[in-house]
Amino acid sequence: MTASTATETGAAIVKLEDVHLSFGQTEVLKGIDLTINKGDAVSIIGPSGSGKSTILRCINALVTPQSGKITVAGTRVDQLTKESERIQLRKRVGIVFQQYNLFPHLTVLDNIVLAPTKILGADRTATVKLARELLEKVRLSEKADAYPGQLSGGQQQRVAIARALAMKPELVLFDEVTSALDPETVGEVLWVIRDLIRDGMTSILVTHEMRFAEEISDTVVFTENGRIVDHGSPQQIFHTTDNPRIRQFVGGLSGGGRGAVRDGEGI
Repeated sequence: MTASTATETGAAIVKLEDVHLSFGQTEVLKGIDLTINKGDAVSIIGPSGSGKSTILRCINALVTPQSGKITVAGTRVDQLTKESERIQLRKRVGIVFQQYNLFPHLTVLDNIVLAPTKILGADRTATVKLARELLEKVRLSEKADAYPGQLSGGQQQRVAIARALAMKPELVLFDEVTSALDPETVGEVLWVIRDLIRDGMTSILVTHEMRFAEEISDTVVFTENGRIVDHGSPQQIFHTTDNPRIRQFVGGLSGGGRGAVRDGEGI
């Protein structure tokens, strides 16, 4: 694996070129082309089964396409063949899933400290300090010694975000992070993501939170049937598109925040 030097703000950090991926006989991605610059916030929207989550999994080397090129911060992700190479990539690219995946037998603090100390070999004292700072950032300072089972879903998701940030990634992927939450706790998670984006974190979000996507995104990407139908500014996609399918989809979700669709299909 060839590592790049630090990517400058505004330079391409993610590039997908004609990416095709199938699971058995099911073609999931049908020629994806996408470029994302450092410092950008990009939201991927679209109906269930359109390939949104699979795009994130390709970027983070959780799945490998059959053809096409994927470059992340100078690394050809599609050419990684060893698990050690994929681990090196994931040190730089964080991902937060629908499910929190916290270790139930560890405290909140230890859940955050574990990966930096075990994978990066970071000093535990310094990492504990960082973990406490991150808990303050996600408004959970008082929960450091709690266990995941003592937290609400929204609180657990905020811990999962802090855990991803503890690796000091160059890019964070958010895969439908509010879809498993009670509507009352969605806002507290979106607040944390909004704050990270305002701080300049390069972010790619697969989301059904239309109002949120419109508010925070530099670019919105609409996918359907394994293809990118269109992409552009939030104004273009949500208000001035001449594509009837996008107008229909966005119009169907115009009731607000969570919309009428829950895209928990994981595709």
